[in-house]
Amino acid sequence: MSETVKTSLLFLFVGVLILLEGSTNFLFFSGSWNSALVILNMGLVSAIMAIGVNLQWGFAGLFNVGIMGFVALGGLAVVLVSTAPTPGAWSQGGVGIIMALAMGAMTLVAAVATMRMVPAGKLRIAVLLAVLILGFVVYRAIFDPAVAGVEAINPALEGNLGGLGLPVLLAWPAGGLLAAGVAWLIGKTALGLRSDYLAIATLGIAEIIISVLKNEDWLSRGVKNVVGLPRPLPYEVDLQNDAAFVAKAADYGLDPVLASTLYVKLGYSLLFTVVLLALLWMAQMALKSPWGRMMRAIRDNEVAAEAMGKDVTRRHLQIFILGSAICGIAGAMMTTLDSQLTPGTYNPLRFTFLIWVMVIVGGSGNNFGAVLGGLLIWFLWIKVEPMGILLIETLTAGMADTNALKVHLLESASHMRLLTMGLILLLVLRFSPRGLIPER
Repeated sequence: MSETVKTSLLFLFVGVLILLEGSTNFLFFSGSWNSALVILNMGLVSAIMAIGVNLQWGFAGLFNVGIMGFVALGGLAVVLVSTAPTPGAWSQGGVGIIMALAMGAMTLVAAVATMRMVPAGKLRIAVLLAVLILGFVVYRAIFDPAVAGVEAINPALEGNLGGLGLPVLLAWPAGGLLAAGVAWLIGKTALGLRSDYLAIATLGIAEIIISVLKNEDWLSRGVKNVVGLPRPLPYEVDLQNDAAFVAKAADYGLDPVLASTLYVKLGYSLLFTVVLLALLWMAQMALKSPWGRMMRAIRDNEVAAEAMGKDVTRRHLQIFILGSAICGIAGAMMTTLDSQLTPGTYNPLRFTFLIWVMVIVGGSGNNFGAVLGGLLIWFLWIKVEPMGILLIETLTAGMADTNALKVHLLESASHMRLLTMGLILLLVLRFSPRGLIPER
C-alpha cells in the first residue's frame, strides 16, 4: 500500500469516528453533533500544537517539555489584545507598573554590564550586589503601590489592566509573537544545554509562566479568571434572541438553542481548519526547502553539520522560536474558543504529555502525522472514559449494582484515560516505532 493511500485511509478513519459521534447513539458514541463538533474543534487546536512540537522535535531534535507555558502565553495574548481597557487602571497604577518593569529590566542590564566591565574579584561582587539590591528596592517601591491601585478597581469583575480592545482575531498572531518573544529569551540561555537539561529548563520555565498568570491579578486576574472574552462569532444567547436567526432555525426544524450552538461551533471549525491548513502548508514548504533539509541534517548529526560550517545554535534558536510561536497561536485559539482565560486549568498532562503522545503516535518528523495524531489522540482522550464505563459494565454484568468491586471500577473509569494513552504509546512504539505516518 502506498504512503498516500495509507495516509488518506487513516484520515478517513478519524473522519468516520467524528461522524459516528455525531450521528450514532451506539456503544460509546453519543449521537450528538454538538459533542462531535466540540471534539473536532479541540482536535484541530491540538493538531496545531502538535505541528509546533513536530517542528522542534521532528525537524531539529529539540526536546521541549514546556509546551504548556507557550500555550498559556497565547491565551494571555487574547486578554491583552482583545479585552477593553479597565477604566481608571492606567491612571491608578498602570503607568507605575510599566515604570517598575522597565526598572527591573534596567537592573538586569546593569548587572550584566557589571559582570562584563568590572574585573573579577571582590570589587565586582560588591558592585553587583549593590546594583541588584538597589534595583530591587526601587522596583518594589514603584511596583507594589501601582499593583495595589490597579487590583483595587472593581476586583470582583476587573482588577486588572485590561487590553487594547482590538478585534480578537488579531490576538491569534499576537499570541504567536508573545510566545516567540519568550522563546527567544529562553533559547538564548537554554539551547546550549544538553537535551535532558533543556527539557528540565523548559519544564521549569513553563511552570514559572503559569505561576505568574495565577498570581499576578493585575495582568490576568489570576485564579479569578477572565470571562466573557470577545469572540469572532456571536455568543449563542445573542443568536437565540435574534428573531431572524430563530425563524431560520425553525425553517430547518431546529430548536434555537441547538441551532445557535451548532452554528457557532461550525464557524469555529471553519476558522480553525483554515489556520491549520495554512500552518500545515507552510510547515510542508519549510520541510521540503533547503532550510528544512539542513535542519534534519543538524538533527541527525550536529557534529558533522557544524563541521560543514552550519551555525547549529542559531538554527536551533530559529526552529525553537517557530515551534513555540505555533503553540502560542494554538493557545490563543483555544482561549477564544472557551471565551475565558483560566490559568488554573493549564497542566502538563494536557498541554505537554498529551501533545507529545500526539506527535509520537502520528509520526515524528511528518507534519501530516502530527495532524493525524492530534485529531485521533484527542478523540480517544475524550471517548476513553465512556469506553471504559461500557467495558466495565460488560465485564461486571453478572454482579449486583451494589457490589463494592463493581462500584469501585465504575468510579475509576475516568482513570482509563491514562492507562489507554500509555497502552497506545507502547503499542505504537512496539509495532510502528516511527508512528502511524512515518517520516519520509
